[in-house]
Amino acid sequence: MLGSAPTRRGLTASAAALGALLAVTAVQAATPTTAHAATPHRVLFDNAHAETAGNADWVIGTSQPDPLGEDATPSAETDWTGALSSWGVALQRTGAYALKTLPSGGSITYGTSSATDLKNFDTFVLPEPNVLLTTAEKTAVMKFVQAGGGLFLVSDHTGADRNNDGEDAVEVINDLMSNNSVDSTDPFGFSVDTLSIASDYPKAITDSTNAVLHGSFGTVSKSLIASGTTATLKPADNSSVKGLLYRTGYSGTTGAFFATSTFGSGRVAFWGDSSPIDDGTGASGNTLYDGWNDSGATNAALALNATEWLSGATGSGGGGGTCAAAQLLGNPGFESGGTAWTASSGVITDSADQAARTGSYKAWLDGYGSAHTDTLAQTVTIPAGCTTATFSFYLHVDTDETTTTTAYDKLTVAAGSTTLATYSNLNANSGYTLKSFSLAGFAGQTVTVKFTGTEGSQIQTSFVIDDTALTVS
Repeated sequence: MLGSAPTRRGLTASAAALGALLAVTAVQAATPTTAHAATPHRVLFDNAHAETAGNADWVIGTSQPDPLGEDATPSAETDWTGALSSWGVALQRTGAYALKTLPSGGSITYGTSSATDLKNFDTFVLPEPNVLLTTAEKTAVMKFVQAGGGLFLVSDHTGADRNNDGEDAVEVINDLMSNNSVDSTDPFGFSVDTLSIASDYPKAITDSTNAVLHGSFGTVSKSLIASGTTATLKPADNSSVKGLLYRTGYSGTTGAFFATSTFGSGRVAFWGDSSPIDDGTGASGNTLYDGWNDSGATNAALALNATEWLSGATGSGGGGGTCAAAQLLGNPGFESGGTAWTASSGVITDSADQAARTGSYKAWLDGYGSAHTDTLAQTVTIPAGCTTATFSFYLHVDTDETTTTTAYDKLTVAAGSTTLATYSNLNANSGYTLKSFSLAGFAGQTVTVKFTGTEGSQIQTSFVIDDTALTVS
């Protein structure tokens, strides 16, 4: 027990204001979907980030979100209007895919009731995005992949700023990977190079067992660069990253034109140019190039095999039956402020009145010396294939109470409707103590982990939390 600790009531107005700014609303959970054997792979193509700006026409059809509104039984690339119509029509004709488009003006979400929410899909395609994703959108994408979704990233050459907003696809994709609330430490094991390569026919590596190079849509031998870029691979950061096609004269960790990786329970594919997916058809007035049918490459097989591989990461768009070792909580140490958490005003703070265990920020519940309730929560999906799921955090209890028998102030820790533990002023300690609980019983479910601090009418007790984690394997 630490005596004479400053109460929250004594915080300055500026500190309180900071706390209010940091209290944000996290992604809300939706009831997880259940996959069945006959359920088609569900693929969402993005058109909410300037994919049709300038001469770009990176859509599978003009009927959005449902391309079937343009033609319910397409048989040719011109039955749907868009430079990606060949891609869409080829998938649609198999009968094994259900396709949708996130329309212009929409937002990427994960765990909401929206029909285009990523929770409803197995794969998300970002075909040369030209607008930076918002903080919430980046969290949604990363959590989607982490929980088992497939992410297809298509870049273009540096400087391809089609809407003149100062950002191009290289910057948008790198920003997603390096500036998000879930994992910004090179999560996929590669970064996009700031290059503009005029032309090349990148060659596939030799790997007869690779499902992307040798899938049900054919064998991949070469792709096409018509003003594009490559990626630098960083296997030390993510050992699953693998280059499949390389710029002529390159191999290993440099010059990867097409690469794959995994993150959490999901899969990621990267392509360094949009020309290979361009079928040369689209809206009137756009200048397009038919890379899809280029006779010197096998771009159609590459795009379709990769979509198949990505969509097979799980059977239920983020709630499937596989599990890769991962830490699922976003912003686990609170160093990004209120990002990824739902918290009462002032809970997530860098106030010097209570020290963080690591870094500067922590979650400080109660400590007002008056009747008060604070909450802190985050919603996460635990993949169905995980046999272990451990929720942990470090807790410091600081109180001015002197009783050794009565619990006046309490902290309740819960997972969904299940109470994991209750702490009180009787658990006061001089430092942080590690607490951990098994959540293996929640595998295949979306669950909210929540802290609720309830303080009595007088004498402060502070419940300070730091370095949370939800690790699965």
